[in-house]
Amino acid sequence: MSIFNLSNAIMGSGILGLAYNNNICVYSGIRAYEQLGNRAFGPPGKMLAACIITVHNIGAMSSYLFIVKSELPLVIQAFLGKHENTGEWFLNGNYLIIIVSALIILPLALMKQLGYLGYTSGFSLSCMVFFLISVIYKKFNIPCPLDDEHDNITHIMFTINPQTAYTIPILAFAFVCHPEVLPIYTELRDATKKRMQNVANISIMAMFVMYLLTALFGYLTFFGAVESELLHTYSRVDPLDVLVLCVRLAVLVAVTLTVPVVLFPVRKQVTILFPDKPFHWARHIAIAFCLIFLVNLLVIFVPSIRDIFGLIGATSAPSLIFILPGIFYVRIVPEDQEPMKSRPKIQAACFAALGFIFMIMSLSFIITDWVTGESRSGGGH
Repeated sequence: MSIFNLSNAIMGSGILGLAYNNNICVYSGIRAYEQLGNRAFGPPGKMLAACIITVHNIGAMSSYLFIVKSELPLVIQAFLGKHENTGEWFLNGNYLIIIVSALIILPLALMKQLGYLGYTSGFSLSCMVFFLISVIYKKFNIPCPLDDEHDNITHIMFTINPQTAYTIPILAFAFVCHPEVLPIYTELRDATKKRMQNVANISIMAMFVMYLLTALFGYLTFFGAVESELLHTYSRVDPLDVLVLCVRLAVLVAVTLTVPVVLFPVRKQVTILFPDKPFHWARHIAIAFCLIFLVNLLVIFVPSIRDIFGLIGATSAPSLIFILPGIFYVRIVPEDQEPMKSRPKIQAACFAALGFIFMIMSLSFIITDWVTGESRSGGGH
């Protein structure tokens, strides 16, 4: 169940900082990310870690619901045999995300312990495996589907354009799993550093292979004509393709079932406002409801998911992957065990510095793109 939950939370690779997170847990005995901030820098460190985790995971939940908003109307439309959206309320993505949030996400988010979501996480991952198999199958099933002006660059494997500004932030955003590591470690049976590292290694390897194969075969199917949303590219070939319709359903199920997993660490950060308070169902339900309501508002009123990915990926993701694990390690591990000039602490400091470099570079590129507006009309590849 821990492997399923961590894999579902990652959908990428968080290996860069997991070693430091596990070492810090061993040295400090702390199993909550925000408490590491408190041990390292006192209340300001605790609030900083809590705010970063909250912002990042709200962005993650928004990205999942953006997929529901854009894909679910198309699935319903295909089931009804319609070739275009005719404006009915049940084809309105804004209404649909509210319904999905109320009927599926909120009940799952009300569970008291994260471990129970291992079952839904396992089913979510099986849906993504089906997605991967379908992408590989379509590579050999679709010969040359699109006659597009982009096809004249199919031999180019790497290119630089205004969209490149978002590459590092989006990758960083997708690869973060750190806020979920400690809650999962807490609920792991016979929790030890070695067992948690095994959970992390299996989860990371499985998700890395899935990401790599999906990206590779998706690109090799369409080359330069691939769109920023891969499933939309398949729809250009055959809008009513039954397999693509099933894949859309699988992806929708996967992202919907991931939202409650991501909500757990956010709720934990909010409970910091109620220190030393015993568990209370009314507060537990109210926080979940308010968080889901906020995410729904973001998805309804923010027009572009790319800007959310870019901004959050350029700020919270480098902080969680590089900066916080590095500085927490330097501050928390006692000097009598590891002096400041020891190799591990120097590596941790370099690790944090690398995060600041990524953050500054990414924000600079994104702000430049916003000011110039060069890629506003582009589809993004």
